[in-house]
Amino acid sequence: MSMFASLPQKMTMPFGLLGDEAKLAFRSQPTGIAQLASTRHISETDSYWDQYVTLFDSASDVYTLISHNDVRRALYDAPENVATLLRVITSRLFNLVSDHTFPTPPTGSVASFANSFIKPSPSRNATKEVLNCIRVLQRVLPVVFELESESSRFEMEVLWKKEVVEEENAAAEADSSAQFVIDDEEDEDDRPQEGPASKSATPALKAQQTLPSVAEKLFSCLIDLLFCCGFTIPTKLQVDHYKINYVIWEKGVGSTVDPGPSQPYESNKTEVLRLLLVLLSKQIYSPPSALFTSPSLYSLYFVQRTPRRHVLSVLCSLLNTCMNTNAGSANIVGTVAGRLPYNHLVFKGEDLRSTLVATCLQVLCVLLDFQSGSARDGVTNGETGPSSAPTARTNAFRYFVEKLHRPNDFAFILDGILAIFVEQMASMNNLLPGSKKSVPYIVETIIFFWKMIDLNKKFRTYILDSDKATDILAYLLCYAIDIKDKPQQHGLCRAISYIVQSISAEPAFASKLSSPIKIQLPQKWSNLGTAADFMIHAIYSVVATTSGALTSLYPALIIALSNCAPYFKNLSVTSSTRLIQLFTAFSNPAFLLSDEGHPRLLFFMLETFNSMLLHNLSDNPNLVYGIVHAHKAFEDLGTFTLARGLREIRRIQQAKEERARAAEGKADKGKRKAPDIEEAPGDEKARLLRSESNHSVDLPDAESAEGAPEQPRPTSEDEPPTIRPLMSPTTTETPNISRRATEPSEKARGKMRAGRSMSLEMTGSLESLAATAVGRNGFVPSQEWVTSWQQGLPLDPIMLVISELLPKIQEVQASINPANANAAVVDLIRSADLQHILPKPPPLAPRRFLWSDASIVWLTSLLWGEIYVRSMSPLGVWNSTTVRLFYVKHAQTQQRQISETVTNVVGGLLGRSESSQSIRQQRSS
Repeated sequence: MSMFASLPQKMTMPFGLLGDEAKLAFRSQPTGIAQLASTRHISETDSYWDQYVTLFDSASDVYTLISHNDVRRALYDAPENVATLLRVITSRLFNLVSDHTFPTPPTGSVASFANSFIKPSPSRNATKEVLNCIRVLQRVLPVVFELESESSRFEMEVLWKKEVVEEENAAAEADSSAQFVIDDEEDEDDRPQEGPASKSATPALKAQQTLPSVAEKLFSCLIDLLFCCGFTIPTKLQVDHYKINYVIWEKGVGSTVDPGPSQPYESNKTEVLRLLLVLLSKQIYSPPSALFTSPSLYSLYFVQRTPRRHVLSVLCSLLNTCMNTNAGSANIVGTVAGRLPYNHLVFKGEDLRSTLVATCLQVLCVLLDFQSGSARDGVTNGETGPSSAPTARTNAFRYFVEKLHRPNDFAFILDGILAIFVEQMASMNNLLPGSKKSVPYIVETIIFFWKMIDLNKKFRTYILDSDKATDILAYLLCYAIDIKDKPQQHGLCRAISYIVQSISAEPAFASKLSSPIKIQLPQKWSNLGTAADFMIHAIYSVVATTSGALTSLYPALIIALSNCAPYFKNLSVTSSTRLIQLFTAFSNPAFLLSDEGHPRLLFFMLETFNSMLLHNLSDNPNLVYGIVHAHKAFEDLGTFTLARGLREIRRIQQAKEERARAAEGKADKGKRKAPDIEEAPGDEKARLLRSESNHSVDLPDAESAEGAPEQPRPTSEDEPPTIRPLMSPTTTETPNISRRATEPSEKARGKMRAGRSMSLEMTGSLESLAATAVGRNGFVPSQEWVTSWQQGLPLDPIMLVISELLPKIQEVQASINPANANAAVVDLIRSADLQHILPKPPPLAPRRFLWSDASIVWLTSLLWGEIYVRSMSPLGVWNSTTVRLFYVKHAQTQQRQISETVTNVVGGLLGRSESSQSIRQQRSS
C-alpha cells in the first residue's frame, strides 16, 4: 500500500491529468469565469486573476473556457472587472517579459515531462504564463472592439489613457518613453537620443513625465516578444544578458545570415502575431463608410509610431518567413511526407509552419493595405502628373516596401511567390484528384503580390523584364478559372482581374505575349499556342461560362485585352474565334440594353480589334478573316436603334416560345418540362457562345441578360475606377465616328427610317418589353441613351477593312476550290497593304488600374473577410462578434454540423477551404 501513498488524494478525475478538474471548475463554478460578471469591483490584487494566467495549457483551452458571451456579459454587468482584467493581464505580461525567469527553459527530459502529469511543477513556468496572457487578450479584445456606443470611452480610458508621474519617477521612465515617439526622417541610431520626444521632454522632466499608455506598451512588448531569445528566436543569439535581439528571423531580405532552426519557436511566433492581428482588427468593427474618417488608433500607432529599427526587423522577418515557405520541412520525415499523395489526409496534425506562414502573410498584407486617416499615401506632382506614394510618416511598412531595390531581394521575393503558385497549381493539375492539398494561404499570397507590384515600381519592372512574367499571368488566370464557379471566391476573382489589368498596361509585359508559356498547365490549356492565345482563351472562359455572375470583373479583363492588343501577333484560329464570339455576345441587343454599363464592354472589344488592325493587320489574318466573316454584326451596330434591338429580342423570345410549345406537344403528359426550361441559363449561354456561325442571329444570346436576374446591376462603386467614360472618346475619334455614322448613307437611312416606322406600330409592346423584360433593377433603356453610346462606337477602322477586303475575299472564294479557299484567303490578308486607307495608329494609351476610395475599401474588406473565415478553424478568433466592415452569412446549423462531421470522419477530405464554403462574405462598400 505504501507505493500508492504518494499519489494525490483527490482523484475525482483520473490522476487530475492536465488540470482538467480545475478547468472544468473554472467553466462551471461561481469562482470561475462567471465571477467576472457576477461580482462587482474585484480588486486588482485579488487572487481571482491568477487563474487567467496559470490555468490554461493551450490556446484552445482559452477559447473553449472563455466565450465571447462571457466577456460581453461582464462588459454590461460589471465593466470595471473587464477593465481590471485588461490592466492585470497586461501588467503581468510586461513584468514577466522583463523577469529573469522568462523564458523558461524547455523541459529537459522525458522523465521530468512525465512527472509533470502526476504532480504540479514546484517552479514557476514563466513561458506558459506569458502565452496565457497573450491568449486571454486575444479572446477579450474583439468583444471590447465590437462595442458601438461605449467603445471609444472604454478603450480610451483603459488602453489609451497616459499616466502622468511626478519628478521622482520621471527620470527613471525617460528612456522607456523615448521609444514611443519617433521622427522617421532621422537615422535610427540617433533617434532615441535626438528624437523630438527627448528634446521637448527635457524641461518637463523636472516637473512631470507622461508615460506611454497600455496600448503603446503592449505594442512595444509584442515587438520584444517577437525577438526574444529562447521564446521566438534561438537562444544562441542572446548577447550577454540581453535576451531581446532584433535579428531578422530568417535568411532573405535584409539578412544573409541564417540564424538557425526556428521550428521550436514557430508556435510562439504564431501566438504573438495572432494578438498583433487582433489589435489591428479594430477596423473590421467600423462600417465601410467610416473606414477613412474613423481610422483605427491601433493600426495608426503601429504603422506610424513604431521605431524604424523595429519596423525593418518586423517587416523583413515577416517577409522572409512568407517567402521561405518550405523552410519548415527540414526533417526527413516532413520532406518525404510532403511529397506523398494524400499526405494531408494521413497526417492530420496541425502544420505549425503552414500556420505561421499564413499568419505572417495576413499581418504583412494588413500592414501594407492600411490607408486610413493620416496613413493615406501622400500626393506628389511628378513628370506624368500627380501621383500618390507612401512616406515614412504615413505608413512606414508601405514606405520601406516601396524602397526595396536590390536585385537579390527581388529575386528572393519572386522565387517565394512562384513557389507558392507552383504548389497551388500542383493541387489543381494532378492525375489523382485531391491528392495534393490546396495552399491555405493562396488568397493572401495573391493580395501580397498585388501590393508588391503596386507599391514597388522597380519590383514590377523586374518581374516584367524577366522570363517569369507570362508564367505569373498563367498562374493567376488558371486559378481564376478554377474558382470562378464558387460564389464565395468571386472577390478574389475580381482581384485577379485587376492584377491582370495592371500588368497588361506595361509594354514590357505585352511584348512577351508572343512567346509560349513554359510552366506546366492543365491539359485543357496546354496546347493553345502563345501566351496571348492562352490569355484570350482564359478570359473567354471566365466571361462565357459564368452567366453574368461576374459582370463586375468583365471590364477589367476586356480592358486587359485592349491594352495588349497592339502586341498581338499570329493569333491562332481558335483565339481569333474567341475574340469574335466575345464581340457578338457583347453586341447582343439583350445584353446591350439590360444594363447601363454594358455598352462599354462592346466599346473595349472594338478598341481591341482596332488596335490589332492598325498595328499588326497582316500578322493576324485569322482575326481579320473572322471580322470580315462577321461583317453583318458590325454593319448592324452602325445603324443600331432601341426599336431594332427590342424587335430582335422579341423575335428571339417568340422563337423560343414556339420551340417550347412544339416540344410540349411532342412530350408525354408525364414529361411536361420543356427543354428550354430544363437547360440552365449558363449552359445555354455557353452553348450559344461556342457556336461559330450565324453570328447575326444565333450567336448573340437573347437570354444572356436574363440568365442571372438575381445579380445586382453594377453601381459606380462596383466598377473598376480606371474605365474611361464611354461617351468620352478621344478628339481624333469623334470626327471619324460622325463621318462613319452618315457614310452608310441611303441604305442606312432607309433602315433607320424603317426602324422608326416599325417602332411607331409596335409602341405599346416594345415599351412594355423595354420596361419589364430588358433592363435590370429598374433600368429602362431609352433611345437617347442608345444614341449617346452608339454614336461613340469606334467602328471606322473596322468598316474600312471590311469594305476593302470583303469583295476581294468573296472573289477568291468564288474562284477557288472550297477546300483551298481558306488558305488562299489567309494568304490574301497577309499580303494586304491597307496603310493608305487606314488612319495612322494613335499613340498607345493603356488603361491602368487606378485606386479609388471604393476600391481601397473593397480590398480591405476582401482581405479581412478572408482572415475572418480562416480564423474560424480551429479557434474562431472573431466568431460571434458584430463585424461591420463586411457581411457574414452563416449556413444553416444542421448543414454545418453535417459538414464538420463528414470532415472529421473522412479525415479532412473536404479540406479546410471547402468546409469554409458555408461562410459567404459580401462586400459592404
